[in-house]
Amino acid sequence: MYRAKVYVTYKDSILDPQAEAVKTALHQLDFTELQQLTCGKYFELVLATSKEKAAVAVEQMCQKLLANVNMESYRYELEAC
Repeated sequence: MYRAKVYVTYKDSILDPQAEAVKTALHQLDFTELQQLTCGKYFELVLATSKEKAAVAVEQMCQKLLANVNMESYRYELEAC
């Protein structure tokens, strides 16, 4: 079995309104050293298959559902569990 940790964030060219709102709020709380903030989604999946098949499955899941590939980028890590 393998655990996939999937991280999804907006592409650099896309405005992230949630991140901007959080950044503004943190500045108002006097965290003025903050320069950049990114918000995203995190998924943890456990797959009962080989590492190669797990990688293919996670890639397909990201492409088809977990990420909007027009606006978001994703990366994932696979580890045995």
